[in-house]
Amino acid sequence: MTKSPFILASSSSRRLALLKDIGIAPDKIIAAEIDEMAKVRELPRPYAARLAREKLQNVATKEPKSFILAADTVVACGRRILPKAENEKDVRECLKLLSGRRHHVFTAVALRTPQGKIIERIADSSVTFRRMAPDEIDAYAKSGEGIGKAGGYAIQGRAAAFIRFISGSYSNIVGLPLFEVAQMLKGCGYPL
Repeated sequence: MTKSPFILASSSSRRLALLKDIGIAPDKIIAAEIDEMAKVRELPRPYAARLAREKLQNVATKEPKSFILAADTVVACGRRILPKAENEKDVRECLKLLSGRRHHVFTAVALRTPQGKIIERIADSSVTFRRMAPDEIDAYAKSGEGIGKAGGYAIQGRAAAFIRFISGSYSNIVGLPLFEVAQMLKGCGYPL
């Protein structure tokens, strides 16, 4: 009996590296092409779930006989969805908002089996930043590390020096909740 292909529906190098940490090497990586704009008054948790589901459906049309894993990570401060920082200005704005405050990181994960069964989970981690001085925010923004990251920071990099407390899954904050993913795959008969 041959193993069905495993497709990662994401171009995130962080998600790929996290999967490799638990011994999973995708057979293919296919970035889903969807509109990632939040709907009016859409809350962070349902927004993350919707995007993960849409990414999964987008890739499933191309790879119907595979295991497909899609995910979306959202950083939220209250009801506010923080952007994926596109430049230094975005990083500064995110960090000014997060400085001295607690926020949540939601990662929605959607898995489709070769038989068409779909399983969805959402991981929720809480992160508290210490109060940051303006020059610290400026130096971090200039480092470029926060560009392309939800909320404008990478917990696995220089931003770790600003994080006072986390509750929940560390790998979720990086971009993929590994415990949940492993349990989902195991439950579907994917060999780990």
